[in-house]
Parts: sequence; structure tokens; C-alpha cells
Amino acid sequence: MILNLNANFKPLDGQEISFEAFTFAGGEPHIKILSNIPKQHSVTITQRINSFNDLGQLCLAVDALKRMDVLLQDLYIPYFPAARQDRVMVPGEPLSVKVYADIINALNFKRVLVFDAHSEVTPALINNCEVISNHDFIKTIISDLNEEVVLISPDGGALKKIYKLSEALGGLEVVECSKSRNVKTGKLSGFKVYADDLAGKSCLIVDDICDGGGTFIGLAAELKNKNAGKLYLAVSHGIFSKGFDELSTHFERIFTTDSIKTADNFRLTQIKCSYGLLS
Repeated sequence: MILNLNANFKPLDGQEISFEAFTFAGGEPHIKILSNIPKQHSVTITQRINSFNDLGQLCLAVDALKRMDVLLQDLYIPYFPAARQDRVMVPGEPLSVKVYADIINALNFKRVLVFDAHSEVTPALINNCEVISNHDFIKTIISDLNEEVVLISPDGGALKKIYKLSEALGGLEVVECSKSRNVKTGKLSGFKVYADDLAGKSCLIVDDICDGGGTFIGLAAELKNKNAGKLYLAVSHGIFSKGFDELSTHFERIFTTDSIKTADNFRLTQIKCSYGLLS
């Protein structure tokens, strides 16, 4: 049986567990399981964790299920919260990803499934973690585009994953790029594309997260300086905190999944998360 805690995110097929959830006047989340679940029956939970309230709802749901004497099988959270806070950059900051990981570890799932983890730190911190690659996601996009593309690695952090992706796609050409970030202000600068002339080739930038989009906007300008053709953007987890107006002036099409939210924008092609797609 499956407990989908977000009504707009139902990535798995199966018998759904009915529940009601609300927030008390004092701000505390609450949940009540309505389905009659046989004892020792296996349950999988799916959730988008975009806030501590979402994490709190997950914790409450787990406690309710354990009191019903059921077995917790899988937790499917495609976007792992605070994955970008995987190191302490300046004194006084928390190691946020470990805070989330410690809480989830305490829930004792047999498996925790994460889609396209930001770095190797996340699966290292989570017990029984299984990372689902972005290979099928990108294969779907390339099939949709139906044209030859060059894979663009936006920075050094993406290199290891993009070369594995290239191999899975039969050896597509990869162009490496880099940037500089001020760790105190977050300001980006110094975008570089390590190719002399892209000769009008269509380019697909592949990354795990798009927040404000500054990385991709800065990189798009530099790619055009190297004679790139059409530009496409594929990000596994689309936050898009600054919208699509500026991004759409640089990219022919933008692709993401529904790991964080369900978007309805004509500039965006959103591919649904599911075990079948993201295996």
C-alpha cells in the first residue's frame, strides 16, 4: 500500500492509503490515517519535502503507521532537502543536509529512494539510500528533441555525473564549463566554456537543480560567444524561484520533473517522476 502525503504528487501505482491532514491553530501539523491497514503489511510513503512542515508531516505519518503495527518499506523523496548545503562554507553555518538525514534515518525505512542526488554526500549520510540516476530523464528529453545535441556540464561538480550520462547515451559529446562563486555573497562570475568553436551545434545543459537560474543565464551567454546553436536546459529539480522570463530568452526549451512542484507554464516541459521513468 502507498501513502502519498502530497495530493499533487502520486508517482507510484498501487492501493492508496486514505488520510486527513490539517494544521492546528498553534501551527502544529496533524495527520490521521483513515484506511484499515492489515498488521505487518508493507507500506511505501512518497513525499515532496519542501519545508520543515513537510518533514514534520512525514514524521507524524510514520509514527501513526508504526502504532498501527505496519511495516515501513520505502520512502520515495525525489528531491532531498538541503542537498546543496552539503558542506560548511563559513563559520557559524549548519551542515543542513545532515540534519535532514539524521531525522530521516531515525524513521528506519528499509529503503530511501532519491532522484539525481546533488552530490555523493547525500547518499553517504542516509541509511539504506538508493540514488536513481537522471539517465532515463535525459533519454526522454533527447527523444523529444529528436536532434543531435552536445551535453554541457555547467561546472566541475557536474562532471562525474555527466560523463556517466554520456556513456549511458552511447558516448555523446561533452563540453566542460566552469564558473566562480563568492561563498559569502553567492554572486556568480567568470563563466568559461572549454571549447574553441561549437560551430552551430545544439547544446543541452544538464544539471540537477535550477533555483534562480543565474548559472544557466550566465553560461548561455558564454555558449553563444562560442558559436553555439540552439540552447536547451534540463534540470532534474526545478525550483525556478525567479520564474521563466529571463531563462526563456536564452533557451529554446526548458525541461524538468515534478520532484519539487507541479508547474503549469507554457515555457516548461515537465516530465512526471515515477519508478518506470526514473529507474
